[in-house]
Amino acid sequence: MKDSPIKEQVNLPNYRTRTPEYYLQQVEPNILASFNTEQLQVIINILTQAIPQPSPKIVDFRFNIDLIFSRFYLVLFVGKDRRKRNRQYIPERLARIGNAIAVVMLLLGANLVISGVILLFAYLLKSAVGIDFFPGHISDSVKEL
Repeated sequence: MKDSPIKEQVNLPNYRTRTPEYYLQQVEPNILASFNTEQLQVIINILTQAIPQPSPKIVDFRFNIDLIFSRFYLVLFVGKDRRKRNRQYIPERLARIGNAIAVVMLLLGANLVISGVILLFAYLLKSAVGIDFFPGHISDSVKEL
């Protein structure tokens, strides 16, 4: 009985750990034997340049969201831009405006979440210490005003 494709994929090394030698092993032996040393060295150099090298990230945030009918993932990387070339295209004005709006919305959302967490922590700390700024409940103080 032939192995299923899933079992074959399990035996593959992790994408990040693949080397030029791994890719050369995928070539048929009789074809690989037809290359001389100089040709093999050129192929290895090209493969070394083609394999992406990971750069260090300040933030590497990845998680999956499993729903009943589908699965989604979210990835957020923050790090220094080490690309040697600029973008091949210049984003249109509408795209730049949309990106700016998205950044502002993300910053405002993050600010609200952080502020809420700080206020909740301060309130819980105040309650744990037993400090009361208003006698009774705050709703009674608001009604008196």
